[in-house]
Amino acid sequence: MTDVTTPDTVQLVQAYYDAFNRGDAPGMLALLTDDVRHDINEGDTQTGLDAFGAFLAKMEAHYRERAEDVVVMATPDGTRASAEFVIHGEYLKTDPGLPEAQGQRYVLPVGAFFDVRGGKIARVTNYYNLADWTRQVEQGSA
Repeated sequence: MTDVTTPDTVQLVQAYYDAFNRGDAPGMLALLTDDVRHDINEGDTQTGLDAFGAFLAKMEAHYRERAEDVVVMATPDGTRASAEFVIHGEYLKTDPGLPEAQGQRYVLPVGAFFDVRGGKIARVTNYYNLADWTRQVEQGSA
């Protein structure tokens, strides 16, 4: 696909979150460019499918999450998009540098931003309030 439209981009990003909610890492990776840029909330920028796949594996080991109330918006030319949603999660295994995991549940608003190229996602940038997440897991559940 060379010409991307707003509906194509909205559908692409929705498919990304559908795969996320299924826990389908290969399905998510299939929607990304080989050189995908991933800006991790309050973390590093990683590049490429291998790095993104490793990130997904780490997340699966430490967290169980579901994106709910997903709203996707795209630019008229379909090259950029954003999504707003609420993560409902469970902290399964202690992530180094973060509070101890004890199966705590949390609910967190998230914003995400995307670049789209050739019908695939070329950039994923996520933002959420880490202090809010920390407060929730330290209190035991949301």
